[in-house]
Amino acid sequence: MTQASHQRVVRFWASFGPGLLWAAAAIGVSHLVQSTRAGATAGLGLAGVIVLALVLKYPFFEYGPRYAAATGMSLVEGYRHIGRWALWLYFLITVTTSVIVQTAIILFTSFLLNYVFGLSLPIPLMGALLLIGCGGMLWVGRFPLLDGAVKVILVLLALSTVAAAVVTLGRVDAGTLALWPSDALATGAVRFAFILALVGWMPSAIDISVWSSLWTLAKDKAAGARASVAAARLDFFIGYAGTGFLAFCFLILGAGVMFGSGTAFSGAGPVFSTQLVHLYSTTLGEWTRPIVLVAVLTTMLSTSITVVDGFPRALERSFVNLKPGHSDEHGVPSAGVPYWVTLVALAASTVLVLVLFVGNLTTMVDFATIVSFLTAPVLGYLNLRVVNSPEVAPEHRPGRAMLVLSWVGLLLLGGTAVVYVGMLIG
Repeated sequence: MTQASHQRVVRFWASFGPGLLWAAAAIGVSHLVQSTRAGATAGLGLAGVIVLALVLKYPFFEYGPRYAAATGMSLVEGYRHIGRWALWLYFLITVTTSVIVQTAIILFTSFLLNYVFGLSLPIPLMGALLLIGCGGMLWVGRFPLLDGAVKVILVLLALSTVAAAVVTLGRVDAGTLALWPSDALATGAVRFAFILALVGWMPSAIDISVWSSLWTLAKDKAAGARASVAAARLDFFIGYAGTGFLAFCFLILGAGVMFGSGTAFSGAGPVFSTQLVHLYSTTLGEWTRPIVLVAVLTTMLSTSITVVDGFPRALERSFVNLKPGHSDEHGVPSAGVPYWVTLVALAASTVLVLVLFVGNLTTMVDFATIVSFLTAPVLGYLNLRVVNSPEVAPEHRPGRAMLVLSWVGLLLLGGTAVVYVGMLIG
């Protein structure tokens, strides 16, 4: 390896991590719950839907780290430069969805914690303890601890999930593979609302593109060096590709073990958690049960901590940029007082919702993911505007292929959202 190549590798490794944080936030409910349910319900019939979601939503996620690396600012600053109306719109969407999304994730993780440790704590209490633990970890270790812990967790998750999928592959009915589940929709095996819910969080909600831009800047601050646009894009692509690959692993698990068995996933959280772990252990063997328990639990814990960090980080930047006369051009996250106040407020709101509505797990997840689907075209459009703004040098703006893909994605996501709202009204 030449000296120049060695230096490029060193520089990339110094900036490597925000893409994995994004992956940790994405690989959670969308994979453990939605992808596995998709396989259990329709075999490989929804594989085309997952591919479509991954392709159409890719540009809007990638624009987060691209913008941060190109400008040294987050997407929040980008929205403000479009106009205060854009930032207010993002702020209102985030405030509206933050409690819904965080509650769905904390609810599922709390069920898993009770199951794994053989506890029977009330879900609101378990949720409160989980939120205190996540907040405490962020308080003690700040961004460097978050960055390091997630890398270890994702390696453990990937190894166990890929092993399970490989063993299960022989049981999958390849005849169910379809680009679009027309037959499943016609027979009622798959509901249109579930397809929207699957796409809504596949691989995740578009609003976490803002988190990605903030994590890129936080990594720059921690590393003491600014990542190049090429390095930031590669870092994100690695996380995105891994996220998509694992989505299909979970789809294969559901298709190979539960599809056609006459058994369906329960909507009740405690039962669903048991079924999910059983799905792994029956495939790999009972001896793998402890490994499976660690892998599944760490998956949701990594999602929980990234969500607990992501929403306050984004809202803090929004508060700062919405101040009258604000002229700060740098989006470097400060994790100051507004961050911690927002974190505590969101945690308290989440516990309150858990007290009032523990409810059906899959209903809560479907509701949260459909809301994310309906807001996706709006946030996608804002991201497209931001990355083509004057603040981004021409050489760092998306090329023609990415622009075409962005507009196709906006038209399909927006058109489908309009149709769905029309169906609800009708």
